Amino acid sequence: MAIPMIRALISQSQSLSHSLIQSLPRTLSSIDESSSRRKRLLCSAPSELNPARSEVSFSVGTHLIPHPNKVDKGGEDAFFVSNYNGGVIAVADGVSGWAEQNVDPSLFPQELMANASNLLGDEEVNNDPQILLRKAHAATFSIGSATVIVAMLERDGILKIANIGDCGLRVIRDGQIIFSTPPQEHYFDCPYQLSSEVAGQTYLDAMVSNVELLEGDAIIMGSDGLFDNVFDHEITLTIARHINVAEAAKALANLARDHSMDSNFDSPYSLEARSKVESLMISLWL
Repeated sequence: MAIPMIRALISQSQSLSHSLIQSLPRTLSSIDESSSRRKRLLCSAPSELNPARSEVSFSVGTHLIPHPNKVDKGGEDAFFVSNYNGGVIAVADGVSGWAEQNVDPSLFPQELMANASNLLGDEEVNNDPQILLRKAHAATFSIGSATVIVAMLERDGILKIANIGDCGLRVIRDGQIIFSTPPQEHYFDCPYQLSSEVAGQTYLDAMVSNVELLEGDAIIMGSDGLFDNVFDHEITLTIARHINVAEAAKALANLARDHSMDSNFDSPYSLEARSKVESLMISLWL
């Protein structure tokens, strides 16, 4: 399992300070198929915003744990981090089912993220994550599909989010989750996704949100791999125990990996699956 984790610190700045963002090479990560877990991104964001809305930007660190069966090709998912404006973070979660049709599931998300990264400064995009998804999708010609989430930080501290499918984002404030993006799915384990096929979703299906970040807020963003394997209360506890961004990322990555490999652990995914089966049985009985 590859688990990229990004922790993004928001800090006050009275001038444009792209140096606060570390450029991150586009990196692929793979999925733990045993519980449909994929790569995960952690973004935590303590800030010093005041009523004047001081300029802010990201600082980033990552931790990767490659899936042993996919180390050779780098996994099936892609993400990028950019210092454009206040900072941009995005992840595309490749759909593994394409492998059954002899299609490399990594190609579509990789190209999608490359296009999104290249289009950040496009005048039409204008720092709108939904329009960024539209243009990046239109420019992607690889066969495949992916769930995707993009978060673009304005320098006044407003985080603009667009997601399609079950990639997610949490905002933690004072140890409590005060914002989360619910998954979009047609039915259990079949999320919305951008696709090379006409039948797939489009940017119009994206869930769009704006969040005003405050001092000390933490942002946790990633694919379903994190949220399928780690409960929200475990995420908040892990963040609280680690001040260093790299250590927090590594701790969450290890926790997600350990849970996914523990057949006795009732993960969020397994509990939901059991609930769906029980609901179906009750419906059939009635």
